[in-house]
Amino acid sequence: MRILIIEDQEKLAESIKKGLENLGYAVDAVHDGVKGLRRIEASPENFDLIILDIMLPELDGLSLCKKIRSQGIMTPVLMLTAKDTLENKVDGLDVGADDYLVKPFEFTELTARIRALLRRPKKVLETELEGAGIKLNTVEHTVEKKGKPIKLTVKEFAMLEFFLRHKNQVLSRDKIIAHIWDFSYDTFSNIVDVNIRNIRKKLQSKNENILETIYGVGYRFNA
Repeated sequence: MRILIIEDQEKLAESIKKGLENLGYAVDAVHDGVKGLRRIEASPENFDLIILDIMLPELDGLSLCKKIRSQGIMTPVLMLTAKDTLENKVDGLDVGADDYLVKPFEFTELTARIRALLRRPKKVLETELEGAGIKLNTVEHTVEKKGKPIKLTVKEFAMLEFFLRHKNQVLSRDKIIAHIWDFSYDTFSNIVDVNIRNIRKKLQSKNENILETIYGVGYRFNA
């Protein structure tokens, strides 16, 4: 899952970002409303959740939320604010926010709210995925091939899930990086190739070509 944080307190934003990345989320962070709006409008389909502070420079969170909802962008929004009044909560919900969290908050509460919102996605996603004799369960976070458990790292698991949701489609390195890592990641890095190589070692038997390299384009999961 990919999350965008729009928070002007850079230390707080970085703290949330690191904590969520440690849990396996791909996270981007920007520090004013205008940059946040541009990021959302540029690729609204890239984000599964937006964590949005109300008090932002350039463009406040209420205005930003109202604007993206008017454009038909229905990505779940979790609003953050230092103001704990009923009026503020109503204002946030009225412009289209899905939930509301008052600062200061415990990280465990934030992650619980995130999980609750991600259980209500724009469309229902399958939790059990299959292809080429491989089964992946997103709830139990397990992978097996022909009944044999396979241990994957967090990023390997995320990549395999992405491929299983796009079976027999060619996925470019840039598209994989945009989904699994954040926008600041160096697209010239060989991190995708390294993870593909590791997944192949764990999943492919001799003479199998489950994860096929499409030279000059990207990779395809052959189901």
